Amino acid sequence: MRSSMAGSVSILRRMYLTTYNWVVCAGWFKILYLALRTLYESGHEHVYRAIEKPLLSAQSAACFEILHGYMGLVRSPISATLPQVSSRLYVVWGILYNFPEVQTHPLVSFMVICWCTTEISSLSIIIDFLKIVRYSFFGTKEAFGYAPYRLLWLRYSTFLVLYPCGIASEVSLIYNTLPFIKESGCCSIRMPNKWNFSFDYFYCAIMVLGVYMPGIPHLYGYMLRQRKKTLSI
Repeated sequence: MRSSMAGSVSILRRMYLTTYNWVVCAGWFKILYLALRTLYESGHEHVYRAIEKPLLSAQSAACFEILHGYMGLVRSPISATLPQVSSRLYVVWGILYNFPEVQTHPLVSFMVICWCTTEISSLSIIIDFLKIVRYSFFGTKEAFGYAPYRLLWLRYSTFLVLYPCGIASEVSLIYNTLPFIKESGCCSIRMPNKWNFSFDYFYCAIMVLGVYMPGIPHLYGYMLRQRKKTLSI
């Protein structure tokens, strides 16, 4: 009886994770398509407006990855998942969504393309007709119990370049937004107020930049260890 229940739970878990990974993968592919098309047709100034809704949705869906780790549905530790997801959420909601002044910055296009190609394989788009890297890797693994070595290699190799490029873009965008944060006072709470509480978003953004410093080597080191372990190199 217990083994039967455990088997049913395992099947449900696999079905759920398979669906989740492929749905999110499709979302990132849509973002990449819209970004590249808009970049080609209209220029980088219009990219954010073209991808805003799917970008906010796809990145917000990544919150489930934290929940997956907490519930033990996946092996990825929360210590690695939380900083990556939270930093991206901060950039899309705390920076891009609130400050239109930086939405037309060239770094937005570069950052989004880096994010997308971390989740899906830009190399495979050219070479192998859209074999998916990150989310398709997990989708394939959950659906069939394994993933082809080529997909495995792409999953644990593309980050070597894409992670530093994406993180550098995030840091640069936050830094370039600081003058607008200070000037507008957006998201800040000034005294006096009924809560007798103040909050300065400008200094919060500076603190976030400070958190990137220890966070970058932690995440990159974790991925390097995972790559060595998984690919046996």
